[in-house]
Amino acid sequence: MSRPPPSSDNDTSLFHEAIGAVRRIESDRVDIRATPPRPDPVQTRRDNQRVTEELLRPLPATLDPDAAEPLRYLKDGLHPRLLLKLGRGEYSVRDQIDLHQMTTEVARRAIQMFLNECLEADKLCVKIITGKGMRSKGDGPVLKGLTDRMLRQRNDVLAFRSARHNDGGSGAVIVLLRGRR
Repeated sequence: MSRPPPSSDNDTSLFHEAIGAVRRIESDRVDIRATPPRPDPVQTRRDNQRVTEELLRPLPATLDPDAAEPLRYLKDGLHPRLLLKLGRGEYSVRDQIDLHQMTTEVARRAIQMFLNECLEADKLCVKIITGKGMRSKGDGPVLKGLTDRMLRQRNDVLAFRSARHNDGGSGAVIVLLRGRR
């Protein structure tokens, strides 16, 4: 749709002559809408208060600070983005093993067999559940330490890191293996 051509001064004066005298009509209507109140961030204040209280509260005596230590490893020469993607869960875990209730020697053999079987089956992203070592007494998380040492020594391990919180957190390790191609 095209615009009408602009009006000339002559057209404007003809229009005013045609409609006659004009007077402004004052409206008797009142805007009944009240000014809304300023937002009050009640929930934000509650959240901030709760965080402050939690930070001031001492940690429970049963919490072992070493048990929550995250594991991270990236083979030399690989881009750090690989470890970041692994931590975000961008690789699909194809298999897992749970080491709970195993002795150190049984766990060592189980890890070796598990990783070898995963490589043969071309399952290159796997999870090893070590547990957090809460029942390891004063020795700290034994199976977690064993897993860390074993994985660092294997040439076919590209990277590993503690799992995301909803995948086991520091009680599980996500491992990325090099394919045999």
